[in-house]
Formats: sequence, C-alpha cells, structure tokens
Amino acid sequence: MSTEAGIDVQRQLESLIQDFRTSDPPMPVIVLHAEESADDGRVTELVDELGEGQQRHGTRLAVAPTEPQQGDLDPTARAARLLCDLGDPRKWGGRSASYRPYSFPRLNLVRAIQEATDDPEMREHWPTAASGTPDGNAQRERAQTHLLRILARQRWRPRRPSRRNRQMLLSDVQQFLPMGVLGAFTALLTRPEWYVAVLAGIGLMILLAGLNHVPGRAPLFLWLRAESRWFLTTTFLQSAARRQSTSVRLLRPVHSWRAIAARAYDVAEAMREGGPFPLQLYVLALFEDLRDNHRRRSWDLRGFKRTRPPVLFLRRVSRENGGIELIRAVSDVRSRRSELDPLLIVAGVAAGDAALLDRGADDTNPPPGRPSPVSPPSRLPQRLRHWYDEWAGNLRADQSPSRTNALPWVLRIPLPRDELAQLRQSDWRCVRTRHRPPVARLVWSAHSLLLVLALVVTAGVVHARELHRTYCSAGLLTADRDTELRPAPGGGTECVGIATGDVRFGAQLSGGTTGEGKRLQELERLVRAENAKVLRDHPDAYVTVVYAGPLSSSSVDPSLVKGAEELTGVYLAQRVVNENYTVKLRVLLANGGADMGHQSVAADAIAEYAGRDPSVVGVVGFGRDLQSSPDVTRRLHEAGLPVVSGTNSATYLPKEFSNWFSLAAPDEHQAEALGLVARQLRTRGRAPHALVLARDTKESQDRYTSEQALYGDRMLRREGFRTLPAQRYRVANGKPELRLHAERICRGEDVPSVIYFAGRVEDIGPLMTQLGTEPGCANREISIFTGDDLSKAKFSGTGGRDGVAPRITLYHAALAELKEASSRTAFYEDAANYLPWLKDGAVTYDAADFASGQTALSHDATRALYWAASLGDVRQSRAATWVNLRNVKLDGMATGTIDFTHAPLYAERHGHSIVLKRVRRTTGGLAEAAVLCSRPAGDTEPLTVRECSVK
Repeated sequence: MSTEAGIDVQRQLESLIQDFRTSDPPMPVIVLHAEESADDGRVTELVDELGEGQQRHGTRLAVAPTEPQQGDLDPTARAARLLCDLGDPRKWGGRSASYRPYSFPRLNLVRAIQEATDDPEMREHWPTAASGTPDGNAQRERAQTHLLRILARQRWRPRRPSRRNRQMLLSDVQQFLPMGVLGAFTALLTRPEWYVAVLAGIGLMILLAGLNHVPGRAPLFLWLRAESRWFLTTTFLQSAARRQSTSVRLLRPVHSWRAIAARAYDVAEAMREGGPFPLQLYVLALFEDLRDNHRRRSWDLRGFKRTRPPVLFLRRVSRENGGIELIRAVSDVRSRRSELDPLLIVAGVAAGDAALLDRGADDTNPPPGRPSPVSPPSRLPQRLRHWYDEWAGNLRADQSPSRTNALPWVLRIPLPRDELAQLRQSDWRCVRTRHRPPVARLVWSAHSLLLVLALVVTAGVVHARELHRTYCSAGLLTADRDTELRPAPGGGTECVGIATGDVRFGAQLSGGTTGEGKRLQELERLVRAENAKVLRDHPDAYVTVVYAGPLSSSSVDPSLVKGAEELTGVYLAQRVVNENYTVKLRVLLANGGADMGHQSVAADAIAEYAGRDPSVVGVVGFGRDLQSSPDVTRRLHEAGLPVVSGTNSATYLPKEFSNWFSLAAPDEHQAEALGLVARQLRTRGRAPHALVLARDTKESQDRYTSEQALYGDRMLRREGFRTLPAQRYRVANGKPELRLHAERICRGEDVPSVIYFAGRVEDIGPLMTQLGTEPGCANREISIFTGDDLSKAKFSGTGGRDGVAPRITLYHAALAELKEASSRTAFYEDAANYLPWLKDGAVTYDAADFASGQTALSHDATRALYWAASLGDVRQSRAATWVNLRNVKLDGMATGTIDFTHAPLYAERHGHSIVLKRVRRTTGGLAEAAVLCSRPAGDTEPLTVRECSVK
C-alpha cells in the first residue's frame, strides 16, 4: 500500500479476515471517502490498491462495474445491473482462486426469471383484466404458461454466450453423477463383470443427461435443486406469492412443479412492477449463494477450506451508476434477514456524495437515548478499530424499523488528506493475516480424495481378484460363497461346493462340451428347470434334497462317468416324484471335486446352506470312501442331515454314525461273498499261494482300497490260502506304477494263483498288461479278486475299452442286481419317458447307460430319502426325515426292495443288493462278463457256494 490510509485500512481488513477464520463476524459495507473533495481520486486509487492486495492474498473478490450506464434507467434498475454479472464464477477469481470456483444457482435463477419477464414475447401475454375476475384468471393462466415456455427454452438459466452454455450443460450433468453411481452399485448387486457395472452407471448418466437437455423442456429434477427449494421456502418472497403451495417433495414431482411454476409467475409479476423488490431479490440471492459457498456443514467442508471472506469492490459509487441504491439495498436486506452472510463490501464514494449514505461511523449526533460516544482516538489505526467496534455494538439498535434514515450495515470511514499522501516506495507495506493451510484442505481435498479413491480402487481390484480366485461366481464386490475354486489333481482348479446361485458345474469344465461333460451340462439344465417349476407352482409343498457327487474332472482323470450316471438317477427320481406325488422334490447339486477329493468343502457348504434353508431334509451321494469320510459324515450329523449313499461301501460308517444309510454292500460283505469263489479255487489238500496287491494310500485320501485290502487279506487267510507279503503300488501323475510289482509277483519263488486286487477301476488295465507279458504269469492260470469299483468298467465284449489278459480270470463284486429286479420295477419305463436322450424309448437293464448300476442306486437312494421326507404325503421336517428313514420299505425299486426297517443303530444291516461277476477272455480275444450269483436288494438270504459255482 502506497499511503498510510491504505496501510491502515488494509490492516483493518486483515483483522476482519482473521476473525472470519474462527467465527462468523458481521461484515460491514466499508465506505471510504476523503474529507475533502480534492482527494476523491486518491480514494479511488486506494480502493484499487486494496483490491490488488486482496487478490495477491488469495481473497475471492469481484469488482462491480461502476462506470456510467447507458439508457434512461432509474437508480434502482442501475443498481440491479451492477449485480447481473456477479453470477459468473469467473468474476470471483475463477480458476486462480483457492479451492474451487463459486457457484451462484439462486442468483442465476432470479436473473433467468428477470430475463423471461423482460422477453419481448411476454409483452402481449401479460393479463389486462382485473385479478380475481374470470377473464383475469384465464389471462393469468395463459401468461404463466407462456412464461414457463420461455423459461424452459432458457433451461431456467440466464441467457449466455454459446461457450458458457456448454459449461452450463456440463454443470447440469454433474447432478446425475450420484444417479450413475447408484446405477453402477445396483448393477454390482447382481455380481456381473466390473465393466458391466461401469457401463450401467455411465449409460444411466448419459440417458438422464439426454433427457435433461431435450429442447423446450424444463431440466430433470428441477424441483430437487437447491435453488428451487430456496425459491419456494424463503420468507422474502411470501409477499409475491398468492397463497400458493410451497411444498417440495421427492416423491411428488407434479405437485412440486406446480408450486415452482406458480411462484415463478408471482415473482415475474412483482419484477415487472419494478420498485426496490427486484434489486433486493438480487441481493438476497447473492447473499444466499455466498452463504452456501461458505457453509461449513457441507459434504466437501468448503466453509473450512475458504478461510477468507469474499470481497466486493465498488470503485466509485454514486446515484448515477446505482451504487448508492445498491448499498442501501444491501443494508435493507441484511436488516430483514436473520442469518449472517460472509460478503465484505469495500466502496469508494466522492466526498460530496457521502451524505447520501446518511450517518457514518463519524456521526457526532447520536439518536436520543443513546449515550454520547467517547472521543475517537487521534491516530487512524485506532480510529478504524474504534469505529468498527462502535458500529458492531450499535448494529442491533440501528436495525430497528423506527430508524428510518439509518443504514446500519454501513461503516463510513473519512480519510484525512495527510493520510492519503503517497509514501516513499521503501515505506510501502502490505499487511497480511497469519496464513496456515486449513486442516480440511489437507484431509478432505481433491488430492486426498484421489488418493483415497486410488487406494479404494486398488483395494477393490485386489479384493475382486481375490474373490475371482477363491469363488466360482464373483462380481466386483460380492461373490457366491457357496462354491469355491480349489486345486484340481494334475493342475488347474475345480469348482466345489453347493450350487445355489448361478453356478453351473458343467460350465466350469474345460472342454466339457462332449461326452460326459455335455451330459452333465444337460442334466444341470434339466434339474434347474424342474426346480424352477417346483418353486413357481408349489412354493409351500416341496422338500429339498442335495446330491453330492464328483461333478468335475481333472487332467489326470478326465472321466465324469460316476457323477453323470449318479446325477441321471437323481434327476429321474425327481421327475417321477414330481409327476406323481403331492409333495414335490427340489434337488440341489453339490460337487465334491474330481474323485470327491474336496468332499469336506462340499459338506461344509451343504451344512451352512441347510442352516439357511429349512426345506433341506437330507443328502444323497458321497459315494466314495475317503480318509475324510468320517469328518464329512460327522459334519452333516451336526447339521442334522441324514445321508443316503448309493455306492459308498464303507463298513465302518453305519457303525459309527446314526445318520448314515447306504444301499451299497459293505466291503466286508463283498469280501465274504468273494470267499465263496476263493473256496472253490483252493486245491484240496494243498494250500495255494495268494497275494494282496493294494494301492498305496499314504499320499492320497483313498480309504476304499485300504478297506478292501484289509477284508481281502482276512478272507484269503480264512479260506486257507498261504498269503504272501502284501504289496502296495504307487500312483504317479494318475498312472499306476505296476511294472516292478508284476516282476516280483511273476518271477518270485512262489507265484500266487489268486491275487486280491485292492485298487481302482482305472488301474486294472495296466495290471492286465503287465501280468499278460511277464513270463511267470503269462502261461499260468491266475484268478484276480476285486471289489465293486470294477462295476464301472466297460469290458470289450460289450463295446467298452477294458479287457483281461489271457489265462487270467477276473472276479469282482457289483452293487446292483438289475436283471432280477427289472421285471418288478418301472424304473426303465420312467427312464424312457423322462430322459430326453433315450430317443428310441426301449431301455433294458444291460444298456450301456445303466449296466454299472450307478444310475439305479442313486435313483433308489433319492426315492428312499424322499419317502422319509414326505411320509403320509405331508412335508416332513429334517429331524422327522431322519427318524422316518428307519421305517422306509420300498418295493419295485431299480435294485429290488429298499428296506431300512431292520437297520440297527450303530451296526451294519443286511439285505443289500450284491452281484458276483466273472470276466474272462474268449477265444475271439474279447472280455466276456458273466454273473455267477446275485441277490437283489431286500433279500437277506446269504449266498452259497452252490449258487456261486465257478464250474
């Protein structure tokens, strides 16, 4: 500042700004004038210097044009013109100002109504008849309609150059950002890909923006804008309203629109009448916008970031340019309203015009009743502080309506000539209040927001990647947690768990569009279609059964035979039940992984889901005996779920768990039945050698082969064979390592005539190849005994791939006696009716799809569990189903009679279906399978040697 007066006034301004940082002090209209008219130019220069100093300090400031205006306008209209351009944010510092530019929606709304009111098209539409008459009311409605049409054409915004119009359109689009975020979040709830959610949000924003800018229509959500709410609720406009509703409601857009339309027309009529109302409305709108721009309790904490109040500079106010009327309007509006606004006005006035502002701070004639003020200090800095304190103290009384000539918000400061004298440049000073970046600018700013967004996006991406690595079906934020991705044998992953959402196990298979993979996909589609029909047509009359089986494959063993065949039986039972019974059957699928390697995960998922869905009454499946089978059964036992397995032949499970029911003959029973054949092969008077060859299970979960080896060894000893030391072969990369074992067996001193093979069906082929080429075995009659896993083999005599070596006879047990039961069951007719791939309609027990018995056993297990869950044709609870299972006796099933009525607790039952088969090579080089003896399910009569004769 180049003068002492400038330095002192600048110091006083900075003192007000310092107070503004911590509180909301009243901001006066500071009017500067010289004591002598000859110094008026120096006062104008001082105002300019103050503006330059505040601009350097980062203050939001605007300079109103005080040059003489063209046209024959009254002072009030000229004052209104001074405020017209203040709705442009660039007038207040623009991009160079701290934080972000101001916004003036209320001021622009008032200006838009003013421009629509002054539009030439409205001149012939204003009503001419008296208000309240029929003609007057009709003319008023037509005028309101035309006014709204003009406002819609203006987009309820003041007319601006095209470049500013583009900026206004861009600012309008910002209001749809929350809608886009909401649309994206809503899309995320359906767990799509992340780009689908992004496209949904962007698409919703584009749609709303397009509808918002339809020509000739009001913007969307006009009634929800802040300026519209202020326009209807401010008491300043009640005088212009004619008992119209001021209600603005989110869910009543038509009612709110009518209220806004009526208020806009009333205000337009009041503006047309002129007077002080338009000017005061402009001032009020400006104050409300500035208050909102400095509101501390806002989402962006802008009031804490804008620590300096806005300043409006009026270089020279007079009657000619409307400045005097503007200051009077500011004082009047502030006196009428109850809130403080942050606007600080600094104006210069000629010494001769100072009296037009009535009393100033140097008034020596106080009103009656007020004590005479103490003599002001002699120095200007002290006088300035004294004048401000006195002004603030008298503010309440000076706002009284009885003070008709008072301008209470004006602080008039006379400047003596000696204080306006220019100083030497070395003495120029510019005082600035202590500046410290506000905490809100550091914590809640665009940079911190970008940092937080970057962290959130990074965390979201990491979380989404983790979800996609962990779960089979995952979106950006959520996942179906009933299924998980687990390592598959041989590499890769497989989807395990219970499919309750949109998971399809068949869709997870690599290259699963042919063979068993295609069949699995078709079965999943059929089961889900039947489930949807049940839920749609019988929502209160159904029970849910979970099938748990191997519904995925691995690169080591890509076969899905067991899972596909078992699921066929479950689906067939579901169709039969739903076509013929009142209580319907819903089936959920659970995948235990390739060879049920992840059956514990499936059991946990089933138990957790059953805790949410009381319609789940039990589980069918878990047909493979593994090391984890006791834990799986115990987990389901804790969940109150009974298990009915079709093919799990574990001897120990029914002895340890009361919720375990199985249709498969236990391993011990199978070994006893094979002993009838072994007894016939033992030479009289001699004890031939025998050997147990078992799969090594130390590094696998398989327990079936260990059980088979245990009971097979006991059987051979019991039948009088001299058993050689048992041998165990390893499996590496899915292939059995049998060469060294074959050499030991065939080249040893004692070559066994009977081998009990405790292995899996996929290992029998390599064993036959090794024994058929070893010199000690190739020309020797050898019998191989094995368990029910060989029932899955498709021997070459029936068009399959498996065979036996020359001079080797294979005896194996099977779990399903189908031939004897076929004449007393409707199983095959139902299969022809309900399985779409059986086109010819002729199905027999020895057809390729049914010969293994897996389909029949799973069908019978599902029917047994359903019977217990629907006893008396009434839907039963989970606990009742468990109890009812011990009363199940079903005739006419695919394997015979399913009878649990004599199943003791914690002990094995009898009456399982069992078959002993012999496979040997014919003269034509094919493997021929024949049934030695069998028992259908429900027949408890033990097999005899005579029935199972090998001759």
